Amino acid sequence: MSLVRRVARPMLAAMFVVGGLDQLKHPGAKAKAARPVLDQARKAGLPDDPELLVRANGVAMVGGGALLATGHVPRIASTLLAASLIPTTVAAHPFWTESDPQVRAQQRIQFLKNLGLLGGLLLAAVDTDGRPSLAYRAHRVGASAQRTARTTRREARHATKAARREARLKAAQAKNALS
Repeated sequence: MSLVRRVARPMLAAMFVVGGLDQLKHPGAKAKAARPVLDQARKAGLPDDPELLVRANGVAMVGGGALLATGHVPRIASTLLAASLIPTTVAAHPFWTESDPQVRAQQRIQFLKNLGLLGGLLLAAVDTDGRPSLAYRAHRVGASAQRTARTTRREARHATKAARREARLKAAQAKNALS
C-alpha cells in the first residue's frame, strides 16, 4: 500500500468513526433532526424506531470507518460509508429549508463538506490500489478462455485431418499389400 493511501484512508475515516460514536451515544437529538428522512425510510419497510435507525447508521459509520482506516476491504468500507453519508447529510443539513440567512449559510457549508466527503469516498470505492479492477480481470479471464477454446478447436481440426490422412495411408498400404 502506498504512503498516500496509508495516510489518507485514516484521515477520511476519522470523521465517520467520531460521528458514528456520537450517533451511538446520543441518538435522541439526531433522531429528532432525522425525522423527515426516517419517515421516508419507514415507507421503504424499515422499522419505526428512529433511535434504532440512528444507532444502526452509527454502527455502519464506526464499522466502515474502522475498516477504511485500517485498510481492510477499503472499497466495500467506502461504499458502506457513502451509503450511510447520504441520508445523514440530507437529514442533518437541509439548508434549503432554513429561513435565517446565517443558519442557512452554516448548513450549506456543512452540506458541501459532506458532499466533499462523499466525493472522497467514491474515489476510495473505485481505488484498486494499483491493481487491475475486478471487471478488467474478469474480462481477461474471459478472453483467455476464448483463446483456449479457439486453440483447442484448431488442434482438434488438425488432429482430425492427421487421423484421416493416417487412415487413408494405412488403407492404401493394406490395399497394396493385398495386391
